[in-house]
Amino acid sequence: MALESQTCALVGSFLVEYPTSQPGVIFLFKTSGTAHRFFQVLLLLLVLVVFLMLGFLHVDFRLLTPDEAQEPPVTNIMFLKTHKTASSTILNLLYRFSESHNLSVALPKGSSFHLGYPWLFVTRYVEGMEQDSHLNHHHFNIMCNHLRFNFPEVQKVMPNDTFYFSVLRNPVSQLESAFIYYKDYVPAFQRVKSLDQFLADPWRYYNVSKGLKNVYARNNMWFDFGFDNNARADADYVRTRLAEAERRFHLVLIADHFDESMVLLRRQLRWQLDDVVSFKLNARSQRTVSRLTPESQERAKHWCELDWQLYQHFNRTFWAQLHAEVSPRQLREELEQLRARRRELTNLCLQDPEPKNKTQIKDRNLLPYQSGNAEILGYSLRHDLDNTTLRICQRMAMPELQYTAHLYSLQFPNEPPKNIPFLK
Repeated sequence: MALESQTCALVGSFLVEYPTSQPGVIFLFKTSGTAHRFFQVLLLLLVLVVFLMLGFLHVDFRLLTPDEAQEPPVTNIMFLKTHKTASSTILNLLYRFSESHNLSVALPKGSSFHLGYPWLFVTRYVEGMEQDSHLNHHHFNIMCNHLRFNFPEVQKVMPNDTFYFSVLRNPVSQLESAFIYYKDYVPAFQRVKSLDQFLADPWRYYNVSKGLKNVYARNNMWFDFGFDNNARADADYVRTRLAEAERRFHLVLIADHFDESMVLLRRQLRWQLDDVVSFKLNARSQRTVSRLTPESQERAKHWCELDWQLYQHFNRTFWAQLHAEVSPRQLREELEQLRARRRELTNLCLQDPEPKNKTQIKDRNLLPYQSGNAEILGYSLRHDLDNTTLRICQRMAMPELQYTAHLYSLQFPNEPPKNIPFLK
């Protein structure tokens, strides 16, 4: 029969096509109970299939909400890079983010690779800032190289809406790492064979008059926050300084819980997962890691009491912020997403997932700087990478000095390039 027109009839909760030769006539049919149940079962199966697929693909439902998807990422960021706290890995994240989003970085002036450290930061340490200028401040997007925190001067460099964050590490392991890394540089460490020996009688080797060269030997993280590392740990003094740090910093991460830190950082900066996936940089081989005696561990907490109180305080605030941000189930899911993506990029980029010593790394751009008695490890990339993938992998594996020099050349092409002596 020729179809002259169509009308729709409502079947259960569905509209279906129904042909008729009478224009303008609508037929309503009541479906049988069996047909209605069939449509309900079919709909339920479709919903289940969709949810199973989303779960299999590890979709982050929070990122799919309209409000979250429309919120732009945070791009004005000041990271206080503390010493021996996984901060080189975090700096790499910030460098990569700055490149991919075409952001400006407050880089060290001239040939330097730090922003005046260990002196208190002032604006003249930044390339592109006019000395003593109070009228024509150059606001950068990101600031993340080593400096001793000085908030009034940092404010002159960074925009008013800057997100401030830092990272701390258990002072016992932080001091052990500093001892190995700065063994030949720090006067307090030069005359001892081990950190155990130093901690047995630290005042025999530590001389306050040696000044800034000894900052790595006592309360180094407290010093990086701009405070006096030789101050007495009086309750009022400590409480005042902790309150000051809490006012200045929106977030303080904990290196001992690095992955959890990345989950919280990603959420607070509204970044994508790949923005916080990393390879561990500036890490030592296990043979250059000392095992402190239980007595030495307790002595380290007492010797670095200001660092210990700083760490305990911000360890509490970190977990409070994390638990306020995510449920235990969400945290488990996001940790698994982060670790799965890291494994994927490790297999994609690296010849071997295990980091290599300097003799095994042939690419000079990926060769890590060696310091003290530490054996700093790096990475070798696969040889079969296409250009786009190669660029991504190179940035993830690039050590701090090479990446700083690379960004400096991009931002200041008319200035002499930074020289990295150990690569010559």
